[in-house]
Amino acid sequence: MKIRIIGSCGGGKSTAAKQLSEKYGIPCFEVDNMIWDRSEGNLKFPEEVRDATLASILRSDSWIIEGVQYKEWTLSSIEQADLVFILAPNVYIRDYRILKRFILSRTGIRPWNYTQSFSNLYKMLVHWNHRYDYRSAIEVVQDYGKQPYLAKSRKDIEKQIERCLTANQRGARGP
Repeated sequence: MKIRIIGSCGGGKSTAAKQLSEKYGIPCFEVDNMIWDRSEGNLKFPEEVRDATLASILRSDSWIIEGVQYKEWTLSSIEQADLVFILAPNVYIRDYRILKRFILSRTGIRPWNYTQSFSNLYKMLVHWNHRYDYRSAIEVVQDYGKQPYLAKSRKDIEKQIERCLTANQRGARGP
């Protein structure tokens, strides 16, 4: 199974992808980690490296790819996905998660894969969270002939995956 999860920062994409990966035995990948070289102090990978990494993942039999991005270079992940989820919990839940992640990482309680700054916090809250355009994401997914599933939580995603697995099992056995 190939699953693409799209949504705003603080939406729970990474957590959902990791939990789904463990439950279903499907490897998961963060789009951000294809963009940013975390070993070099948050420098961007060259586009050729980024694109080759994504292409390599897409050649796998199964994957879960999560990320905010749903345009340009990530479109092939939507095109090849069996299921596309748009994770959209309430904006204030996302605010809380962003603030919590900021505090936990800045205090050293929970390490994060990049250094949290006040500038980034502002961008996450004001620009990337409150201005996130789910309608545009839905349209892009539909443009690729896919049914986008709007989910409020990982449990919503799991319910849809189970429905698909059950339908596939019925189809394999016949009527």
